[in-house]
Amino acid sequence: MKENLWPNNPTFHQGEKDEETPTITHYLLNKQEQHCAVIVCPGGGYVRRAEHEGEPVAKWLNSIGISAFVLDYRVAPSKHPAPLLDLQRAIRYVRHHAEEWNIDKQRIGILGFSAGGHLASTAATHFDDGDKSSADLIEHESSRPNLAILCYPVISLTQFYHEGSANHLLGENATLEQRQLLSNERNVTGATPPTFLWHTADDAAVPVENSLMFAQALSKQNVPFEMHIFPSGRHGLGLAEDEPLVSRWPELCKNWLSQQGFC
Repeated sequence: MKENLWPNNPTFHQGEKDEETPTITHYLLNKQEQHCAVIVCPGGGYVRRAEHEGEPVAKWLNSIGISAFVLDYRVAPSKHPAPLLDLQRAIRYVRHHAEEWNIDKQRIGILGFSAGGHLASTAATHFDDGDKSSADLIEHESSRPNLAILCYPVISLTQFYHEGSANHLLGENATLEQRQLLSNERNVTGATPPTFLWHTADDAAVPVENSLMFAQALSKQNVPFEMHIFPSGRHGLGLAEDEPLVSRWPELCKNWLSQQGFC
């Protein structure tokens, strides 16, 4: 089931095009007991959302006992902060409905690929406790995820960065200050949630340094993390079913999720 995230026009509404209608698609498990959930953010350079990084990933999460939600966040010509507002809203949305869906509202994670990984890392480093004065009850909920899974993520917008993602998110004339604000290796704190990262060492589109820098920042702040760097592959692999070595990442991630009490 697909639902619009915002009851009226989304916050920071900029136009009437399809990319201005953020939605969330449910892949809910019919469980009587409380369980966890993960919100999936496909990649696509902030100009599209890759299908192979959406539904197939949600179905994999279902297969390991996790309810999933695929987020169609706003992309270009929309600019920051629209995508971040959409993911924050999605986290609040799942928390708001947690009791109805037998989801533990303290076990809600996010998973992102490439530019979707940048979006997820932004949500993991920019969050709030909610606005208890809002007339919209969904906005009362915290936007902090309980964990993050970052798959060949764009992290920095100032070094080793993916130019297309930076330009689509901020515009070609963005200032250094604007780029630094969303260079998430700079934004990790002790409150950043536990994180799982994976990347390929020879990624030609988004250099592996992105994951390495984020992991180093997590380490400095004593935030638990697990990282896997595979020696070869390519960018945009998704579940990597055709790559014998890289296709191990879902099992590695499942084991990590189990350690986090998610499955």
